[in-house]
Amino acid sequence: MPTFREAIEARDMDAVDALLADDAVFRSPVAFSPYPGKAITSAILRAVTEVFENFVYVREIADPGGDHALVFEAEVDGLAITGCDFLTYDEDGKIVDFMVMVRPLRAAEALAREMGARFEQIQAQALAYGEDNSASTS
Repeated sequence: MPTFREAIEARDMDAVDALLADDAVFRSPVAFSPYPGKAITSAILRAVTEVFENFVYVREIADPGGDHALVFEAEVDGLAITGCDFLTYDEDGKIVDFMVMVRPLRAAEALAREMGARFEQIQAQALAYGEDNSASTS
């Protein structure tokens, strides 16, 4: 199974999904409240791959406990953005906490606008994902 970084770099969102725990929590750089659950986390990650242009990880920092920080660079709405994905894994190697931080402020605001414009679609995709998975486990 690929690492999260490898899956994102290959734009293999099915592999990303396989790395998310069912109880994963996504902590957005532009929203106050976290988003709990694999379905919404997956839908957000799928949408952000459409929003970011020229996305590349430039550095990876791993802690001995298995957590990772992945520094990235990209563009959003013509603005350069730098960010970091902080990944916390459970004992099964699944991502249980996914926190993102970005800078500078203008690019973060552009990211908020772009993701906000897609949020209804993101919620619908998360709902469909949850329904698909509950049907396949029944």
